[in-house]
Amino acid sequence: MDNKNIKVEWAVIPAAGRGTRFLPITKGVSKEMLNIIDRPTIDYIVDECLAAGIKNIVFIVSEDKDDIKKYYSEDKKFYDELMSKNKMEYANIIDSIPKKANFYYALQKEMLGLGHAVLQAKDIIKDNNFVVCCGDDITDFNEVSPVKEIVDAFKEVGGKTIVGGKKVSEEEISKYGCMDILEKIDENLYSLKGIKEKPKKEEATSLFASLGKWVFNAKIFENIEKTPRGVGGEIQLTDAIHTMIKEEGAYFYNFKATRYDCGDKLGYIKAVINFALKNDEWKEELIKYLKEKIEE
Repeated sequence: MDNKNIKVEWAVIPAAGRGTRFLPITKGVSKEMLNIIDRPTIDYIVDECLAAGIKNIVFIVSEDKDDIKKYYSEDKKFYDELMSKNKMEYANIIDSIPKKANFYYALQKEMLGLGHAVLQAKDIIKDNNFVVCCGDDITDFNEVSPVKEIVDAFKEVGGKTIVGGKKVSEEEISKYGCMDILEKIDENLYSLKGIKEKPKKEEATSLFASLGKWVFNAKIFENIEKTPRGVGGEIQLTDAIHTMIKEEGAYFYNFKATRYDCGDKLGYIKAVINFALKNDEWKEELIKYLKEKIEE
């Protein structure tokens, strides 16, 4: 296929997890709906996809997670109420949310790992290429969305798997999927020999880590289906990627944007501070306050 004709118009965002690390708040609120100022975490991921030209978003949710669907659904009653009170600015905000993209929902009935979560989107995605973005990994990008970067790389390599991530410290690599590099293709693109899941520091094959963003062709579904349960009795996405590496090759792309792990409490706090400092309305006052707290 001509690389120019390769299309990526779908994204899958797994968001069915229990959010155990954020208990007790996640007993009543999905971790993906924890707010970064006045928007839920997951909305930043949706915007990353929109910035890459992707308008079809599939959320993987559990049976008891209805707050994500509520957020992205039309609420005419609330809209009319705001309009009646002449709060047009707020009315327009809630009216715009469900119009951002085409939203779909797939149910994950058992928590059997990330690979299993992605598989639940098969009937919606069908034979299309698609991006996967973890529901609590967000980035701060200026010009180019990291999703667009990995989609462009996917097209460059002829529609083969791209693992998106960044270089991390020796102390951090044991928390992530560690890339086993075959060859450097260009400044940010590398072909892969394999991926070592959460290696000990001394066993790491590189400091390039998988950070919650991938692009796949539809063959990944077949490989997930034949992937046996691995670590923790779960169907690991990494195991299915290993099969893709053997069958057609796969690549790692080192994206430029700053990434925040909002599934981690400190990572979440850093994200809140970062995006607050980018808001001109309260930036100066916040800097002043932070300086006062540091001096204390």
